[in-house]
Amino acid sequence: MVLLFLSLFIIVIAFLWWLQRRHVSFSKRVLAGIVLGLATGALFQFGLNQEQLNTLLPWANLIGDGYIRLLQMIVIPLIFISVLSAIIKIDHQEKGVGTISLRIISVLIGTAIIAAIIGITVTNLSGLSMDGIYNGAAEIAQSDLLQQRSAELANHSFAERLSNLIPTNIFQDLAGSRSTSTIGVVIFSALLGIVARKMKRKQPESFTFFKNMVTSLHDVIMQLIKFVLRLTPYGVAALTIRIAAESDASQILKLGYFILASYLAIIIMLIIHLIILMAVGVHPGSYLKKAFPALIFAFTSRSSVGTIPINTQTQISQFGVKEGIANLAATFGATIGQNGCAALYPAMLAVMIAPTAGIDPTNIRFLLELILVIAVSSFGVAGVGGGATFAALMVLSTMNLPVGLVGLLISVEPLIDMGRTTLNVNGSIVAGIVTNKLSKENQTSEPAG
Repeated sequence: MVLLFLSLFIIVIAFLWWLQRRHVSFSKRVLAGIVLGLATGALFQFGLNQEQLNTLLPWANLIGDGYIRLLQMIVIPLIFISVLSAIIKIDHQEKGVGTISLRIISVLIGTAIIAAIIGITVTNLSGLSMDGIYNGAAEIAQSDLLQQRSAELANHSFAERLSNLIPTNIFQDLAGSRSTSTIGVVIFSALLGIVARKMKRKQPESFTFFKNMVTSLHDVIMQLIKFVLRLTPYGVAALTIRIAAESDASQILKLGYFILASYLAIIIMLIIHLIILMAVGVHPGSYLKKAFPALIFAFTSRSSVGTIPINTQTQISQFGVKEGIANLAATFGATIGQNGCAALYPAMLAVMIAPTAGIDPTNIRFLLELILVIAVSSFGVAGVGGGATFAALMVLSTMNLPVGLVGLLISVEPLIDMGRTTLNVNGSIVAGIVTNKLSKENQTSEPAG
């Protein structure tokens, strides 16, 4: 039986390869991977017992996890060389980097505040609360773990978390050893680029040599990224198979109302993103078609950081965003102002948990404080699986709300996390497009000479 289903998995991969050989468009191949992955994963779940699934799924994971690992492998090199290359190529970038970064962060934090308001509104209107949620052994264990993590977080102030963004050992950040390594690499790359530009007048030969070296390395990295991104349909198919095969239907039904409310809030925020894009002249239909591969990969991988390469390429190739802006937007969006994981989700949880602490979830003072805490806490949240839980811990502990109750949602956490990650990535793409549009307008309005 296992061999039969393994053959089915191989057929799915072979069919996607055949579509590639027939030069079917990238978006259609990604969509085919999703559909085939869902169908195959459903067959796995209903046609195999748990022992057989444990034997078969590692083969699907070999492709799915392998693809994610390839993306993670190139994330740090991409950020380092792209930011460095953009800075040494553009005139007066010393000033531009600060302005561009401020615009991107402003869009990310601004949309995060809106997402928090939406999360609060949907939760209050739907009457969601923690009452009646099943409290099993797994949930209890997770609650105990979260309470321990919350105690550790309480020892670090917001100022300390901000100072931790600054790298002390760039080799550690290049190795991705910290949750904020991506921001650390951006800071180092920007400083290196600014210093290199200052050599242009006094040491022109050294600057030219360095610039040519950076350009060559940048070209090689971009070719590597294009190679890895060609594997997206296969990776998405394998990841979708795992999602469909491992989903617990009974738990989904038990917490179905919370899942529906979560996705309603996510969809509303996505619509607001589209309205923002319309305001800067981007057609929503055209945007969704072009951004589809990046959003679908974010949905299946549940990793904002892992999506950085395809996020960056989408901004550059599909929307004409400048390379430096695209890289900063994708990188910042994976660790700052995440609309889904760091804003919408903590807001919903805080409103659901507030009554257990004797707090009225509609109290204006409580809600204003919650929004402020979310905006501040959204800095430095890791864009990987579990990042939303970390963000929720920071918000709830700051608001003096019981954090252990977050563990009650462990059974449906992966399902909701897919939508949250999609919202994160969409927010970073929007930040890149909006910043790029504003930069072009400013350049056009500058007087000649």
